[in-house]
Amino acid sequence: MKKKIRAIQYGVGPIGASIARLMREKQAIEIVGAIDSDPEKAGRDLGEVAGAPDAPWGVTISADAQEVLGLSADVVIHSTSSSLPAVMEQLLTCLEAEACIVSTCEELAYPYRTYPELAAQLDKAAKDWGVALVGTGVNPGFAMDKLLVTLAAVSQKIEHAKAVRIVDAATRRLPLQKKIGAGMSVEEFRAQVQAGTIKHVGLPESVAMVADSLNFAVDEITESIEPVVTAAQVKTEFLTVEAGQVAGVHQIARGMKDGKEIIYLELQMYVGAKSPADTVELRGQPNISLVIPGGSPGDIATASVVVNTIPVILDAPAGLRTARDLPIGFFSPDARP
Repeated sequence: MKKKIRAIQYGVGPIGASIARLMREKQAIEIVGAIDSDPEKAGRDLGEVAGAPDAPWGVTISADAQEVLGLSADVVIHSTSSSLPAVMEQLLTCLEAEACIVSTCEELAYPYRTYPELAAQLDKAAKDWGVALVGTGVNPGFAMDKLLVTLAAVSQKIEHAKAVRIVDAATRRLPLQKKIGAGMSVEEFRAQVQAGTIKHVGLPESVAMVADSLNFAVDEITESIEPVVTAAQVKTEFLTVEAGQVAGVHQIARGMKDGKEIIYLELQMYVGAKSPADTVELRGQPNISLVIPGGSPGDIATASVVVNTIPVILDAPAGLRTARDLPIGFFSPDARP
């Protein structure tokens, strides 16, 4: 029997904890280490911090990334930030440890237009060390890009691609509710948008992935961010949004060619959203549409995509990879190592 996949969890926030719990269910994976700089987590058992019913796991979280990465892992599951510049040193350190990486960093999902120099640096480093890395999740990584590209396989010609995602953020984690401005005044929301701190990250990356995958010669990508204001009080597990306050974001990203829209991605993510769903449409020969009632299930879907990508990234050629490059697969809990 082959050895188990040796995995390290880098970042143990709500998403990292969900990923760790799911990895624990896979017979083919052994979690050998965990990294988090939060002093309230460092020194504690990963299973306990992750809220696992079978804790403790005997895996201690450490703030010393170098020490943990010295454990010779096959893969690092990285979930610390949405910003690629902010996590570059973390990623490069993981690559230097000769570990593959599956990251939830949204800007890593398709960084070639926004950060071409950083993308080239990561690609070179990964190839130098003989490993692969990918940024993925449910959005970006699936609902508004990979799913569109997959459906295109049954089309002969595509003239326009569209995806609309409506998410009830009341069912999601507190950091996400804060990231979309839930509970803010409209004025505060607009100021934070200008400062770049309020938004869902990843729509332009999804536009770029779809454009390159469908060979759409997009010459401009635009993005707008507006507040969704609630007319009535909405309570979540974590906070209360009063009438007149911001419930979340309404973002639209467009891929343009010669002033004409050929890709349209719309995200409505707010607490109390009605009729959540993922809808994708391709106009061409033939017209294709798909609706997922309720939408892909948020944090559960993110953890699932990440963990299901582990065997895929281990088999991938060395270098920077994207969801566009990689096959979609399911990592069975009882799969053999």
